[in-house]
Amino acid sequence: MTQLALAWTFAKRELRGGLRGFRIFLACLALGVAAIAAVGMVRASIQSGLEAEGASLLGGDAVVRFTYRFANEAERNWMDSIARDVSETTDFRSMVVVERDTTERGLTQVQAVDDLYPLIGAVELDPAMPLAQAFAGDGTYPGGVMERVLADRLALAPGDTFKLGDQTFTLSAILLSYPDNSGGGFGLGPRSLVRLNDLANSGLLAEGTLMESNYRLRLPEGSDLAALEAEALTQFEDSGLRWRDARAGAPGVARFVDRIGAFLILVGLSGLAVGGVGVSAAVRSYLQGKTGVIATLKTLGATRRTIFLTYFLQIGVLTLAGIAIGLFLGAAIPLAFSPIIEARLPIPADFTLHAAPLVEAAIYGLLAALIFTLWPLARTEDIKAATLLRDAFGAGRALPATRYLIATIALVGALIGTAILFSGTAFLTLWTAGGILFALGLLVIAAALARLTARRFRRFSRGRPALRFALGSIGARGGETTSVVLSLGLGLAVLAAVGQIDGNLRSAIDNDLPEVAPSYFFVDIQPDQIDGFRDRLDNDPQVSSYEAAPMLRGIITQINGTPARDVTDHWVLQGDRGVTYSTDPAPGTIITAGAWWDTDYSGPPLVSFAAEEAAEMGLQIGDTITTNILGRDITATIASFREVSFEDAGIGFIMSMNPAALQGAPHSWISTVYSDPEAEAAILRDLATAYPNITAIRVRDAIDQVVDLLGGIAAATRYGALATLITGFLVLIGAAAAGERARTYEAAVLKTLGASRGRILRSFALRSALLGLAAGLVALAAGIAGGWAVSTFIMETDYRPIWSSAGTIILGGMGATSLAGLLFALRPLAAKPARVLRARE
Repeated sequence: MTQLALAWTFAKRELRGGLRGFRIFLACLALGVAAIAAVGMVRASIQSGLEAEGASLLGGDAVVRFTYRFANEAERNWMDSIARDVSETTDFRSMVVVERDTTERGLTQVQAVDDLYPLIGAVELDPAMPLAQAFAGDGTYPGGVMERVLADRLALAPGDTFKLGDQTFTLSAILLSYPDNSGGGFGLGPRSLVRLNDLANSGLLAEGTLMESNYRLRLPEGSDLAALEAEALTQFEDSGLRWRDARAGAPGVARFVDRIGAFLILVGLSGLAVGGVGVSAAVRSYLQGKTGVIATLKTLGATRRTIFLTYFLQIGVLTLAGIAIGLFLGAAIPLAFSPIIEARLPIPADFTLHAAPLVEAAIYGLLAALIFTLWPLARTEDIKAATLLRDAFGAGRALPATRYLIATIALVGALIGTAILFSGTAFLTLWTAGGILFALGLLVIAAALARLTARRFRRFSRGRPALRFALGSIGARGGETTSVVLSLGLGLAVLAAVGQIDGNLRSAIDNDLPEVAPSYFFVDIQPDQIDGFRDRLDNDPQVSSYEAAPMLRGIITQINGTPARDVTDHWVLQGDRGVTYSTDPAPGTIITAGAWWDTDYSGPPLVSFAAEEAAEMGLQIGDTITTNILGRDITATIASFREVSFEDAGIGFIMSMNPAALQGAPHSWISTVYSDPEAEAAILRDLATAYPNITAIRVRDAIDQVVDLLGGIAAATRYGALATLITGFLVLIGAAAAGERARTYEAAVLKTLGASRGRILRSFALRSALLGLAAGLVALAAGIAGGWAVSTFIMETDYRPIWSSAGTIILGGMGATSLAGLLFALRPLAAKPARVLRARE
């Protein structure tokens, strides 16, 4: 019989003994795999839904988009030549005005559409009616529809009237859904739909208005989308044209879901690492109980390889069982809760069984199990055939043979490489892996220090028997100190880091911004309105300050004559950017390099670029930047770099050009107004009445939307961290259960020496609380370090410790260890000393 066959025979016999000692093993592995599989299933379901509904999300097979202009004749002719139908829509922000006894206003995202809209999909209204009927109005005014949240905010019902600019509309119905909601419902204002032709007299679409024109195309069957995209971008390369098609109907949403999913899976891997500590402890505890069996087998001639394979195969079978349970739970839970999840999602999701995330979770589970079981399995080689001592498993070398160390390191590398491959973000994965390894190392050191400290302080505990017994147990070699500190500490460290990051983000938004942020952003101020706008603000003593600047939008297409995307991949190149012009630098501007142009400069275009972004893009003074503004390419030479801060919610432009460079380009102005809160309503009323086309954006409302979004992300992250903590608690229970026999013997000895049950119970409670305190303090240190690293290097925000979260972590650690310790103290206290001591003779 071969060694493998013999080992499998022994393994099957061992498996007949049932799962005693492996329940925590299975629970830890299954929970870690289930968390990763569930996150992957939800992510895959959303991605599948986005892919399946790509055309509906766009409202067409493809969409051609222009910034702040409509398509010219050549562009429109090309679109007509390739498409069966072309639907023109315009998207911009405006103010809905309702005139009653008091005038009320609300910010809305207007979508002005033509008669072909929607090409694909349907608009759902309440009361139900065709969109054409809704736009027909009441015979006096044209009709419009808006989302319920806006109608409720303004107390509007179907049949009431409202104004956009100078045009009055009748609210015909409430907008329930529309097909081209590819942004997933996130925007600065609820949506309103009106007919494009009905805005002709509104004054809202003047030259320079901040708007986007979208041309949705219904293409012939079998059209090659990739070829059409290439043709569009080649034929209209310098026009600022942007193309999107049904292959990626909502790329921003898809990227967001993918990144959040990857991050949550990395949090899940932290949970799997916590579970790995429990897996390792369970294997070690099980093999300790098999010392006699292993020694006997060696006496009978079994080789080291046979012994290793026997238990490797047995634990391998249990590992596959744990992974299978985790995959079942990870697939079943999202499917079971899919109606609830879909109801909360503003985007489509296809909740069916997806194989890819399950395979990914299984690979993670298998690699983690191998990493955490290989080390204790390797220790079977230390058991000598000549001995059947009870502590033989703990004797011998502290480290396993070199080949096992190399294999463990290789497996850790494979796990990290797999995580990078699946997540697509090497930077975040390496940070996560480094954080986990750092926390594990810190916890191992902390456990050793806890044992050493307990031994040192034991001499000062005379007269306090309960404390003396507790310190003696903590300081004992081979006790539960290391397993408790590791199991609970890593789970608490993940939760602490999440709490620190979440708290700092909320602090930055809730506390810092409102102190310095303006009351309002005003946009779409026409050049002939800016003087009157300034007069209103200059004469108001409650206006502390305001800024105003001309604004255009442009897309950077070339750097030094080379396509910009070929030079660098930077967020500045993703979409259009604000461009302003100025004779002199704004007050307070800090020039970091180069020089500003002269006041009367009229030569070739010059640009001052944001210093930080320029450094990231590798730009130098004298480089040229080509920006497409309203279909016209402007190539400007970089004359200076200047500091630009976006943190105070004020006006900040990546690019500022000399006035002559943008001469004749249609544009509008934007302004930020800083005022006392009680003056905000009057400012909005006066300016909106005088200039109905101006749009006001309340900064607090925009911040609240960001806070809500971050709150959802933080909640999802906390749930992931909570799964990690639950795993840690399971490991803690496993450690307490494994130490129950030792506590029983300890209680029996103490009773024999005259200790009361109450004193023994207090010693157990003190031991658990002190271990929890140690785990909590180390977890807090690791969490603060992790929170600082993420806040500083990834999110680039200021960091300060959140002490309320820190206190919760420490109290939670003490409470968890105390609960687990006391649960497994009842039977040791009830055991009869004579029976226990007689069994140990």
